[in-house]
Amino acid sequence: MNREEVRQSIEALKEEINQYNYEYHVLDEPTVSDAYYDQQLHKLIKLEEEFPEFLTNDSPTQRVGGKPLDQFHKVDHRVPMLSLGNAFNEQDLRDFDRRIKERVGNNVRYVCELKIDGLAVSLRYENGQFVQGATRGDGKTGEDITQNLRTIKSIPLKIREEETIEVRGEAFMPQRSFLNMNEQRQQVGEEPFANPRNAAAGSLRQLDPKIAANRNLDIFLYSVGEWEAATTTSHSEQLQYMKQLGFKTNQETKVFDTIEDVIQYTEDWTIKRSELNYEIDGIVIKVDSIDLQQELGFTAKSPRWAIAYKFPAEEAVTKLYDIELSVGRTGAVTPTAILEPVQVAGTTVQRASLHNEDLIIDKDIRINDTVIVKKAGDIIPEVVRVVTDERTGDEQPFRMPKTCPECDEPIEKVDGEVAYRCVNPNCPAQLKEALIHFVSRNAMNIDGLGEKVIEQLFDHELIKTIADLYKLTPDDLLPLERMGQKSVDNLLSAIETSKENSLERLLFGLGIRFVGSKAADTLASHFKTMDQLMEASKEEVEAVPEIGDKMAQSIVAYFQQEQVERLIEELKQLGLNMEYLGEVVEVDEGSIYYDKTIVLTGKFEEMSRNEAKTKIETLGGKVTGSVSKKTDLLIAGEDAGSKLDKAKELNVEIWDEAQMIQSFES
Repeated sequence: MNREEVRQSIEALKEEINQYNYEYHVLDEPTVSDAYYDQQLHKLIKLEEEFPEFLTNDSPTQRVGGKPLDQFHKVDHRVPMLSLGNAFNEQDLRDFDRRIKERVGNNVRYVCELKIDGLAVSLRYENGQFVQGATRGDGKTGEDITQNLRTIKSIPLKIREEETIEVRGEAFMPQRSFLNMNEQRQQVGEEPFANPRNAAAGSLRQLDPKIAANRNLDIFLYSVGEWEAATTTSHSEQLQYMKQLGFKTNQETKVFDTIEDVIQYTEDWTIKRSELNYEIDGIVIKVDSIDLQQELGFTAKSPRWAIAYKFPAEEAVTKLYDIELSVGRTGAVTPTAILEPVQVAGTTVQRASLHNEDLIIDKDIRINDTVIVKKAGDIIPEVVRVVTDERTGDEQPFRMPKTCPECDEPIEKVDGEVAYRCVNPNCPAQLKEALIHFVSRNAMNIDGLGEKVIEQLFDHELIKTIADLYKLTPDDLLPLERMGQKSVDNLLSAIETSKENSLERLLFGLGIRFVGSKAADTLASHFKTMDQLMEASKEEVEAVPEIGDKMAQSIVAYFQQEQVERLIEELKQLGLNMEYLGEVVEVDEGSIYYDKTIVLTGKFEEMSRNEAKTKIETLGGKVTGSVSKKTDLLIAGEDAGSKLDKAKELNVEIWDEAQMIQSFES
């Protein structure tokens, strides 16, 4: 292809992939398979790498393109992001309606929107391009979090018209993302987030956008801020136009003619909110007409034409009868409160997470206590506090046992962690949870092998290890409950197909501590085969970009176990693929970079550091983030700092950018 054909191909791929993103993340109606999407995205990445002059900020490949920030810069909101007045009951809503009609008459329609409990943000587009995103802050001044907002896939990097417009919305963490993230945090000994709102806010205030990208945030846009070319006459029309531009708006929004209908809407969602995959803490009611909004105006703090109805507090008093222990796939032993059944947020709660022994001690929770429970983020039941006035003297303090509740082997608490862990690798509970993880969607993705089927297989002693899954026969499966011939054929076919998965899926499925799906992909693409990874030293693993000391130590320790070596060998004999099936770039072993460890630092003029990193890696070099005795070469741009000093101290060879460019051309 000539250069113009390349440019046209890139633009066509960008438009195609952006449309797939819109269908998947905004409409929730994907039209292509994940495999085809990945294939098209890979084509685009390859073309942009070969022709970086055609790489633009609105490319879907640039969702996480920025380097970590030192700090967030302030942003002045050209149109203030005001807070809303609150309504707490039906009478407050009727008073709001009365005040509106006293000022503008009875011909008023209201728009009702779910009040998403997340982080209020503003998105600014110039000529259709996303240029800046900011937090609400104090309403007048927020913080620039553009890089982190770019990681949210439901935010378009380019809208469908060349508009200059600012829109406002609520970034949030879906319930599934929240539960998965807290599970991962507990597995590595970190404190879980209290609720999805804190998790979303904490994610968007990370200085490194890669952290925000891994949190799987989402957004609903609900209003327009600055918009010089405004053409709509009502708020509902604004929402419809925003949707046409490609923004994600909430489909539960309704327009009503009477306050009676508004009140009914709030009552309905007070009951139904537990059905949503995101947290809401109320309903926002707005006058629909833009002219009437302008006539009603503002108080010093809030608009007169809008109000936020807040749901009643969702806490309940109940009795804590016992504390049970469960064991996860990494051996973490987690306490759970067994409660007298009680209604909270529309559901019956009988169990509540207690997270770890430290929390139980801090809150002085005892068996037979009367306790206050709530749903953390309206999702996970948790014990808030003890009603100490209700104590009778029959309450019993809780202490963690010294042995595992499943296998009776010792449990221990690792320094620096809050969780106790079972140290028996053959613990039945760990094995079962490990199998459930292995077959999950992000791991080996074996369709039909859900949690209940795994439990059946385990309880019937048909499987104990991962390898046993690949030895199952129709005679094993047909006697099981709800296992007809067709189900068995489909399940065995899915198991057989999973043997062809690329190495990164197998690595993630093995459940190596600290290794998530992204790290598994990074390791697989770097080492290419299971054997090479298993033979790697801690220093070699740690030299892989984005693999830290703790993870490298865990990986090496995992593969040094005899039972792991036997498992991998058995999986090989059973026909599982042990190679990375993504694109492998052939490197020139005669290159001066081949098998060398390189560090890039400072500002480059001719090419970005990311472009330099990609080029060096295609020539066989390993680019790492820190200087050590293992470093072969430091390439320093302008304003190089402590890394340059350390390289001099260790007598590491040092080049400038010109020498690097020259080496690429030679």
